[in-house]
Amino acid sequence: MTLAKPFLSDNAAAVHPRLWEAMRAADHPDNPYDGDSLSGELDARFTALFGRECAALWVATGTAANCLALATMCAPHGGVVCHHEAHIEVDEGGASGFFLHGAKLMLADGDGAKLTPEGIAALIDPIRNDVHQVQPHAIAITQASEYGRTYTAVELAALGAFAKQRRLGLHMDGARFANAAAFLGGSAKDAARAASGSVDSLSFGFIKNGGMGAEAVVLFEPEAAMQVRYRRKRAGHLQCKGRYLAAQILAMLDGDLWLANAVHANAAAQEVAAGCGDRLLHPVEANELFVRLSEAERASLRAQDFAFYDWGTNAARFVTAWSTRAEDAQTLGKAIAAL
Repeated sequence: MTLAKPFLSDNAAAVHPRLWEAMRAADHPDNPYDGDSLSGELDARFTALFGRECAALWVATGTAANCLALATMCAPHGGVVCHHEAHIEVDEGGASGFFLHGAKLMLADGDGAKLTPEGIAALIDPIRNDVHQVQPHAIAITQASEYGRTYTAVELAALGAFAKQRRLGLHMDGARFANAAAFLGGSAKDAARAASGSVDSLSFGFIKNGGMGAEAVVLFEPEAAMQVRYRRKRAGHLQCKGRYLAAQILAMLDGDLWLANAVHANAAAQEVAAGCGDRLLHPVEANELFVRLSEAERASLRAQDFAFYDWGTNAARFVTAWSTRAEDAQTLGKAIAAL
């Protein structure tokens, strides 16, 4: 079934035509796995993007990207601090426990699904430093958060300083990293605070932003890359024709397509937000909107061919994408305003 006016998820969006072109251009014999010429470009391209030496590896899913990166920071007897509504806790089917061989997720609170040093400290400070209690090894944050909230460079600097003080790794789930960067003015460096060393690893999301089936694990401590390579193979994510994944990622980086797509999606979200008024449950800082709507109001919108997810009993989530038509976003905003 084709969605008439799709606001269900950016996962449902079409693949950008430039990625099909890039994969077609890569359709010739080359070395297998990640020994091809395209995969060999990734480290340099991401180093240039972030202004800091890094290693980048492709995987097929964001779940694998998150968990492979966290596995370099957290031993099986340790814990990863994350928000209680973080994707790795709520929507990854226990993958973190699988990839990290039983390591515990330690759940913290924070407004808009964002963590703060104070909130993390409140969770971990009461933990006794002995073998009877799980010790935190890493922190995982989401940029933009599960409620579409964006960490600023100042907030990231504070989290990075806290992590280093406590000797904790800091991982960023960047499923919608591009949307956060667009909101912050278009800087990948600011959205990850990478140049100053705030984060240790990043899952750079492309699939929600016009990609097909490739995400990047970016490691700002390049020596961790070999460990991820072994873990990627063991987890079944070392694809034999890796050049097609690399081609997708490089196509998104070329000419900052990743950023242009996110700018478009964010602008569409603002068009919808203009009609929501005080129905908005969270500020719109990326491409997701959480809107207070009754069951009858949701039914009315669906009768107008808008596709979206319910969010609890009295709200809905709308997600815009790189391919969202401006007229659809405007029509939805007006339809919500008219309720």
